[in-house]
Amino acid sequence: MKMIKYSFSFLASALIFLSSCRDFVEPRIPYATFDTGAYLRTIARTSTTFNFFDLANSKFALTIEAVDIEDGKTVQTVEVRLRHRRLIPGVGLKYTPTTDVLIKTLQASDFAPNADSRFLRADISVTAPEAMAAVGLTAAGINGGDVFEFRLVLNDKFGRTFSSNNVTTNVGGAVFYSSPFQYPVSVICPSDLAGTYDFTASEQVSSYGVCAGGTFTGKTKWTKVGKSTRYLVSDGTFGLYGCQNDVYKGDVGISDACGVLSMSGVDGYNSPYSMKFISRTPELLTFSVTNGYADFMIIKVKSNAGKPWPATLR
Repeated sequence: MKMIKYSFSFLASALIFLSSCRDFVEPRIPYATFDTGAYLRTIARTSTTFNFFDLANSKFALTIEAVDIEDGKTVQTVEVRLRHRRLIPGVGLKYTPTTDVLIKTLQASDFAPNADSRFLRADISVTAPEAMAAVGLTAAGINGGDVFEFRLVLNDKFGRTFSSNNVTTNVGGAVFYSSPFQYPVSVICPSDLAGTYDFTASEQVSSYGVCAGGTFTGKTKWTKVGKSTRYLVSDGTFGLYGCQNDVYKGDVGISDACGVLSMSGVDGYNSPYSMKFISRTPELLTFSVTNGYADFMIIKVKSNAGKPWPATLR
């Protein structure tokens, strides 16, 4: 019993001693004077591409949220800056202009409360015609694959600036922060040519024999390759090999580069294929096909009901 009392007395004394030394061992960190920054969280990317075939009605649009120690109230302005870039094969990237230009400025009054968070939010919207005018270009000077680089610059009431040049990787790329301050808007060329079509191959020429009358009628299936605008063709010879008692094998496809059609790939004999566009109507797409063995034919592909051939094809 005495031993238990002595142990308890010792423990109590130790606790009192440690408690009295608490201020001595705890580091004095000035939390109240820590500096805090601000960032723009991306809430919604409503539109981040320009349609090459409909630039007049294309736009860049997103919703941002100002995050800071005052729930967004330290924001004074947000600059929307822009430049255009193009990849030139064998040369590299060309920027127009060389440094980005100011296209729009959001004021503190543009940020408003919302029902989903305590931070203030604002919408940004820039049309493709506005973007082109800002960098000194017209629709005639735009190519598919071009990119408009939008950059946001946050200026707060303390005179500080936050943008893509001083944001950390974590804040810029992490899902929680989602604050890159920079948004690439690509000029895309939508393509939807996948499907199974009726066709006629005529005027066939081949040293190995042609179909009766130099004509073949059948179906061709075009399968989109991944997310590209290339379509694998079920039979690159469009029936010619079958008429030669052969079986077509290969990887021949048709590519749609902003409406410009081209054929590439080889058959099972490693013979390359190419095509030449002839004409297009909503109902009929006409082109010629040639391969490495000098086989030749004119192909007329019928569109399917309710899906005419796009007027942009050429």
